[in-house]
Amino acid sequence: MEWKNIFRGLVMGISDLIPGVSGGTIAVVLGIYDRLLEAISGFFSREWKRYIGFLLPLGMGIGLALLLLSRLIQYLLDEHFMPTQFFFIGLLLGVIPYLVKRADAKHNFTFKHWIVLLIAGALIASMAFTNSDKSGEPMTSLSLLSAVGLFFSGWLASMAMLLPGISGSFILLLLGVYPTAIHALSTLNIPFIAIIGAGVAVGFIVSSKFIRYLLAQFPYMMYAIIIGLILGSTFVIFPGFANNLVTMVISIITFALGLTLTALFSTKNKD
Repeated sequence: MEWKNIFRGLVMGISDLIPGVSGGTIAVVLGIYDRLLEAISGFFSREWKRYIGFLLPLGMGIGLALLLLSRLIQYLLDEHFMPTQFFFIGLLLGVIPYLVKRADAKHNFTFKHWIVLLIAGALIASMAFTNSDKSGEPMTSLSLLSAVGLFFSGWLASMAMLLPGISGSFILLLLGVYPTAIHALSTLNIPFIAIIGAGVAVGFIVSSKFIRYLLAQFPYMMYAIIIGLILGSTFVIFPGFANNLVTMVISIITFALGLTLTALFSTKNKD
């Protein structure tokens, strides 16, 4: 068992609670993104035992983060929104040099790669102008129609979780399901958690193989898309600038902390 994956899972779980911050991006920062896709795909094959040691501790960490920290994350977003958002902007921007170096963009990116990068970034950045609001009222009762909607929302969110630069929570936010998901986690509403979780699980099974195939067949184009998605995500979660000096200073500190953490992980995993 790779028990250090519990810590990695905690970090990924925290990021999955934040609209605009991708768990896939955090997996890249932690240096386990390729192994994560391989393990999820391989777990549903005859060689599934090979991947238990990697996935089980990681899943435990993610689950603990979702269950134990959902209220804390909601508190930070409600009471300290700007410093929290700047911290995650630091995390996002800090991974860009690592990805550029990993793709060797200077030698491998052509004009079409840069165009695709800009288009991907613009598409995600445009989501900043949507009217989605994470403070909406959560669902408190289930019907067949709402259950189906929650299941497919979890499916779409899981695809976003695996792709660096797209936040699963932000997809839930766009679909109007984010308040329901956070409320279900913080109150341990088992039926809601089970339905959304089932959608997430099915999405992992399907999308992990597809994303892995794309990375294997079109690696530089996928890196261009991923870098564009990450850059665009920073516009989505950018909270503006504070009106008072104290909040602005704290936000600068949290931004620098995010950059530093990413730099440390990227340096550790650069090989």
